[in-house]
Amino acid sequence: MIDKTIKKVLVIGSGPIIIGQAAEFDYAGTQACRSLKEEGIEVVLVNSNPATIMTDGDIADKVYIEPLNVPTLTKIIEKEKPDSILPTLGGQTGLNLAMELDEKGVLKANGVRLIGIKASSIKKAEDRQEFKDTMEKIGEPCIESLVVHDVEAAVEFSDKIGYPVIVRPAYTLGGTGGGIADDEEELREICSNGLRLSRVNEVLIEKCIAGWKEIEYEVMRDGKGNCITVCNMENLDPVGVHTGDSIVVAPSQTLMDKEYQMLRSAALNIITELGIEGGCNVQFALHPDSFRYAVIEVNPRVSRSSALASKATGYPIARIAAKIALGLGLDEIPNAITKKTYASFEPALDYCVVKIPKWPFDKFVNAKRTLGTQMKATGEVMAISRSFECALQKALHSLEENKTSLLMSEYTEKSCDELLELLKNIDNTRLYVVAASIYNGISLGKIHDITKIDMWFLTRIENIVNMEKTLMTGACDRDTLLEAKRLGFTDDVIANDVGVSEASIKNLRRMWHITPSFSIVDTCAAEFKAETPYYYSDYCVENEVDTTPKKKKIIVLGSGPIRIGQGVEFDYCSVHSIWALKKAGCEAIIVNNNPETVSTDFDVSDKLYFEPLTPEYVTNIVEAEKPDGAIVQFGGQTAIKLTKTLNDLGVTILGTDADHVDAAEDRERFDEILEYCDIQRPKGHTVFTVNEALSAAHSLGYPVLVRPSYVLGGQGMQIAASDDDIREFMGIITRTIPDLSEHPVLVDKYLMGQEVEVDAICDGKNILIPGIMEHIDRAGIHSGDSISVYPAVTLSEKVQKTIVDYTKRLASALHVIGMMNIQFIVLKEEVYIIEVNPRSSRTVPYISKVTGIPAIALATRAMLGEKLSDMGYGTGLFRNSGYYAIKLPVFSFEKIIGADTSLGPEMKSTGEVLGISQDYNEALLKAFDGGGVSLPKDGKIIVTVRDKDKAEVCEMLKAFKDSQFKFYATPGTRKALLEAGIDAKPVNKLTGESPNIMDMLHSGDVSLIINTPTHGRRPDRDGFKLRRIAVESGTSCLTSLDAAKALMESTFIVPSDKMSLTDIATLKITPNVN
Repeated sequence: MIDKTIKKVLVIGSGPIIIGQAAEFDYAGTQACRSLKEEGIEVVLVNSNPATIMTDGDIADKVYIEPLNVPTLTKIIEKEKPDSILPTLGGQTGLNLAMELDEKGVLKANGVRLIGIKASSIKKAEDRQEFKDTMEKIGEPCIESLVVHDVEAAVEFSDKIGYPVIVRPAYTLGGTGGGIADDEEELREICSNGLRLSRVNEVLIEKCIAGWKEIEYEVMRDGKGNCITVCNMENLDPVGVHTGDSIVVAPSQTLMDKEYQMLRSAALNIITELGIEGGCNVQFALHPDSFRYAVIEVNPRVSRSSALASKATGYPIARIAAKIALGLGLDEIPNAITKKTYASFEPALDYCVVKIPKWPFDKFVNAKRTLGTQMKATGEVMAISRSFECALQKALHSLEENKTSLLMSEYTEKSCDELLELLKNIDNTRLYVVAASIYNGISLGKIHDITKIDMWFLTRIENIVNMEKTLMTGACDRDTLLEAKRLGFTDDVIANDVGVSEASIKNLRRMWHITPSFSIVDTCAAEFKAETPYYYSDYCVENEVDTTPKKKKIIVLGSGPIRIGQGVEFDYCSVHSIWALKKAGCEAIIVNNNPETVSTDFDVSDKLYFEPLTPEYVTNIVEAEKPDGAIVQFGGQTAIKLTKTLNDLGVTILGTDADHVDAAEDRERFDEILEYCDIQRPKGHTVFTVNEALSAAHSLGYPVLVRPSYVLGGQGMQIAASDDDIREFMGIITRTIPDLSEHPVLVDKYLMGQEVEVDAICDGKNILIPGIMEHIDRAGIHSGDSISVYPAVTLSEKVQKTIVDYTKRLASALHVIGMMNIQFIVLKEEVYIIEVNPRSSRTVPYISKVTGIPAIALATRAMLGEKLSDMGYGTGLFRNSGYYAIKLPVFSFEKIIGADTSLGPEMKSTGEVLGISQDYNEALLKAFDGGGVSLPKDGKIIVTVRDKDKAEVCEMLKAFKDSQFKFYATPGTRKALLEAGIDAKPVNKLTGESPNIMDMLHSGDVSLIINTPTHGRRPDRDGFKLRRIAVESGTSCLTSLDAAKALMESTFIVPSDKMSLTDIATLKITPNVN
């Protein structure tokens, strides 16, 4: 029964996407807000992330895209006067803020209570000592450990129990600040960092039991005390690898019933003792050869594992957790999928689910790839099948890493001795090394002894390897082909192994009637009829999908896993397109493989296919559904790459046709279009070899921009200043794109101007531009890593008119229907084109929210044949909304050891925050604040810049002579500053004598470092080390002088006590009148 005293609930979001806290909280928050509104509750949402569905104006009654900190939340609480706060949907950020609000007396002073969990329960689960005491009280075993608050106590305890030890900070996410220490030196480094990152300066030092199995239980409990297990999951990797970096299998495959029931009882015992009302994740370590187990940790909130469990079972955890928080019991909440059972009915699975992480090492080629207790993955993929082998292979195909087989020649060609050494490395290549070891005859027992991967999993990997060995002999009879498909082999791999064409394999399958069927995810293993169509493909099973056309069918291709360069923004676009299609009376079908997102929620589309976004799997769906059209514009490069497959199948591509998409990417064709439109672009050449790239660079003159075609997020893009740079960058590009004949490299003259971009909605005749966005950082920094400002504040009216005119010309020449993103450079009032993308972009969510234009809905309607002039928003450049909106990138460098933090043309940010205000400087300050960059008015600033930037930095700092900032500078920079009349105290470089920068950082009172890197990415350089140390000490370090100047100006100008709040759900914006 709903608690009638709950009328207005504040939901705290999780903030920007960072490693350890990704799109799963967008999915959970969106689902929960909708669930609360269903019950008539007024919902107030606060979140700093503009890229999500969650922060759309219609998801909650009030939506504040504001910095997530105690002062902001206090103001919102005082203004909105909610009676309750739901803190369990915002990840670790939400829980930590709830605890701080409670501890500072804000909740009590405003008569607000926490629902879903009590502050005492958060403390029991998150405070390492309280958790340990609670487990001992209820008789649940923990690993031998000690809570410490200083490094010396950690060293003393570790000496007593012996190395290696695991360091686990309190109140952090994704294992942030933690790790495995093999000796005292490593312990001191990890522990000091963990103490700094812990909200309460506390870490747990734990005896390392690496090699035990890691098992997770996702459990639910209501206020009546009813408890259920939603799903149990097993990590393929043993304890020692963070669960977010491990291959996870659901349900567990290697547990005996006694072990399963033992851990299930323990999980329910724990959630009951903690008094959690909602969802909870419990992680166990299980000894592989006995019934001994230990509780690793408990997440008393919706988590990454909750999203996986929810999508794996079809059980909507966040939706039900929200209703439990209102007082409803599990036995009172109907199951939205079966419409017959209740939420108290435990899900049953008749299939296997495999999750594989998506790591960012393609962006950070020199970063340390070792996996441990601190998470490094940016996202994940999920695959479903009746067999583990097939689910594993489907998940690998979903990663989009050009690895179609487990057997990679770079490993299979190594000697057994080399492979035995490689097996000791715990990194992102381990699965391929295991497969190569099996292929080369190393025994499963020996592999198990080194890796501690369970023999059951090794046997299943052996099944895949043995099948591929059979195919390599040329065997391809009906039984072999059927078994290969059942194990998840794709036609191209089979064809390559057998030595025939892919078309031949497909013809054989058709002749022998070896075709996939589609099974339903129904939460109940077909015991009840499911109402919600949610499908996966398999072989040798009954077909459960009804493909009878009832109305116009449109397939939307999703964007796959969250990664740098292709984030949650593209899922936002996919979801809005689906909703627009449904509103237009179409049957909307989504194909995606990301368990973290809103697009794969059970009730977003009319049909959801949880499948790899690859030609074969998409072909299977198209052949089954026979759609009237497909949309590829909203799924990033993942979807665009499937355009040819859809064309070959005769599917109508809605929006811009494939030929004109290619014209925008093909250098020669695009140059012809620019010439026809009379538009300038930086001079450049298309090249296919290193020698051609060198010749192009010599003819253009250094510096030049080197970039592959057909990529997203600036992948492989670099500014080259020498022949050595060209050789290095071309080497990196060919590693990820082996065939340059299809995807050549572009070498352009690099122009140091102002970068500007627009998103335009086009209907084939007219365009609508929601707003012009300019970048604070000058050209050369990827648009996704630059600070973006709406509306443009420095562009002349003449330049803005030129930009609108060029956009109209290009939309017409490229016959764009739907979305188009254009990036310009403005140099001395001249406008140049950098690139045109006839698809959605990462700026669409934020420009939609601040202007009130539903860009994706309008673009989808244009694709269906409607005219912009009939949609009610006018055409041309939309009038300014009256608000400044500033998008600031957020990075996860702390998790990627060895990655250089300096910015350039290849994107490195994992997420973004938004500052919004009617005052430009306040919006800017809010953006920095939301991104964790805080500069006090009297802050200490260390300045150390390369020679060519010294004159500029002197000019920049002159403007702050009257400020309270305290400047410190290294010898060369200080000399230039003093000569310019700017007072700066001396500080030596890292390797210099004391007092040096390291001493200042250790003292903890440095507010900002301004450091421009010398060219090159050598980790032995002082600048590289400084930037890494800044990241590891939690000190803001800006490598862009433009960004540093913007931060200092806004800090200097905006009064400390001034901060307005903007509810984007109630922005009043007047449409254009044409």
